[in-house]
Amino acid sequence: MRVESLSEKGQIWLDETGHRISIQAGGEVWSQDQDAEPALLLRGQKVRFADAGEVHHEAVRNGIGVGIRSLYRGFRVNNEPVRLAFETYVWMEESTGDVYFEWIPLEEEDGTVERVLWPAPMEFTSARRDWYTLIPRAQGLLVPNDWPEPFAPMHFGGMFLTADSYMPWFSQIREGSGYIAIALTPWNGCVSVEHPAGGPYTRVSAEWEPSLGRMEYRRVLRYSFRTACDYNDMCKLYRSYVFENGLAATLKEKAARLPSLEKLVGAQFVHTGIKTHVNPLSSFYDPESPQKNDALATFSRRQKEMEWFHEAGVEKIYLHLDGWAQPGYDNQHPDYLPACQEAGGWEGMKALSDAMNAWGYGFGIHDQYRDFYRDAPSFSEDYACRLADGTIPSHARWAGGPQTYLCGAQAQYYVRRNFQKIWKNGVHLDGAYLDVFTCNEGDECANPRHRMTRRECYEYRRKCFDFLIAHGVLPSSEEVSDWSMQSLVFCHYAPYLFQMARPGSPQSGIGVPLQNLVYHDCVIEPWMMEKPDPKEDYMLYALLNGGAPYLMRDGAYPDTDGSFGGCEGVTPEENLARCKVVSDLHRRVALQELVRHEFVGGNARVQRSVFADGTEVTVWLEEGRYEIR
Repeated sequence: MRVESLSEKGQIWLDETGHRISIQAGGEVWSQDQDAEPALLLRGQKVRFADAGEVHHEAVRNGIGVGIRSLYRGFRVNNEPVRLAFETYVWMEESTGDVYFEWIPLEEEDGTVERVLWPAPMEFTSARRDWYTLIPRAQGLLVPNDWPEPFAPMHFGGMFLTADSYMPWFSQIREGSGYIAIALTPWNGCVSVEHPAGGPYTRVSAEWEPSLGRMEYRRVLRYSFRTACDYNDMCKLYRSYVFENGLAATLKEKAARLPSLEKLVGAQFVHTGIKTHVNPLSSFYDPESPQKNDALATFSRRQKEMEWFHEAGVEKIYLHLDGWAQPGYDNQHPDYLPACQEAGGWEGMKALSDAMNAWGYGFGIHDQYRDFYRDAPSFSEDYACRLADGTIPSHARWAGGPQTYLCGAQAQYYVRRNFQKIWKNGVHLDGAYLDVFTCNEGDECANPRHRMTRRECYEYRRKCFDFLIAHGVLPSSEEVSDWSMQSLVFCHYAPYLFQMARPGSPQSGIGVPLQNLVYHDCVIEPWMMEKPDPKEDYMLYALLNGGAPYLMRDGAYPDTDGSFGGCEGVTPEENLARCKVVSDLHRRVALQELVRHEFVGGNARVQRSVFADGTEVTVWLEEGRYEIR
């Protein structure tokens, strides 16, 4: 049996046996995969929608579209009844032909639902290169159905708004027809991807987690269908969505509030530090070579290095300074003051910032308001994130050793406290990097004194950025994330996934600039400039993406987060010349939309980007060659 709903734009029908949806739109039919039934994880057990004791379906027609509403209740786990009821509503909007999948909780017990695996993935089986899946993982991935490598597990479980999914959408295109699925409620959502080695299929779908132990609110995924399209068209569809809904601002709009943004246009980025101290309890502590656990460079030394660049003729630099405070890099946050005494103290730091300002260079600092170190003077578990089960997550991975997470509801107060003290000591800041905010997932906190959902956490993080903006400081963070595009001005990087792994590692797909096709003119992205092997020059990707160059990039943790060397054999003079090419292009296109990207002649090793002002960049990756027109 099946339930149907028909409109002028297409048709939806439901197979009542498998509870799968099929959609006819634009002359194409898309059906959910027969091997992936809608299901839930209830108290650790996978339960199918079809296992509900009570199910009702009805066709719906109203003033804005047509659809199918379904009611499910009467579930059992281990033969025990579960108090759970929900609706699904799949409907087609009359004006656009877009199809909305809504999961609506009606009744639930705390902790019952662990995950909702719905809607099921679309059937996408054919071992063809022109059938491909788009995942906004890091800068972006294109996964052909015949891709030889399996899709690697994702660090954040595929969670939207993390490095696993900068933007909350995915897309599939088959022979020029496709869809984009946009999570309109992304805060507790994830993308799930299954691609075995060699294909011949890729399954991609959304999954939904509870918020503080309950599903609580409606989850919505919107599908838009197109014919005669490619990945550029899907990115532009999403760009239209974010601007229609006020979710982003361009760099030109941000510059109206922050005139100092001009310092970053055409700038070359320097990432270096002052003090390193690794706690003996940290995962990075080296007991065999204890001298590696501590290092120091004075503020005056960094000033002399910047002076060398200035005398070498580098017109614009932005200096990002790690480890500038007394505790050392990644230690004792959020109590990260005063300026490192043995490096020159406040006077030395002020002298460095004054020199940078005199040269017309930008100066900014690394800071951190998520990691909450247990040896911080103000540490209290009462202000740490508490999970719904009452536990407090903790680890000791980073340099500072044992830590938990500061509740985001408290972050803005620490930001205000710390920056007022920095300014009081006469240190001029052009920018500030609030670490991990745009890379890691939003936190949740069940402490009733400062209860916080993941959605609220993103809002609290944005308030920290907005505080900086209000005081003329350019906000930055580790990577880029959709929730921050109204406020974030620049980032540490927004790389392709392969640039974050050791050279030669298996790859889950082909890198494509999905992020920049949506947001190039909204955020400034510095790019790696290493040459990890003779046939891979990261400078070409910087040009292709119209990004800023890293003139100098000292990774805080060797052999992690893209810090694998690769600058050997490049002389300082060659480095200056390479960076100048990239910064000159950045000066031209930083505020321009990236309107199109292509594989020239279908060859993934020959790529071209076209910007809104007509600038074209073509790179031949095998030959290490580029052309700018």
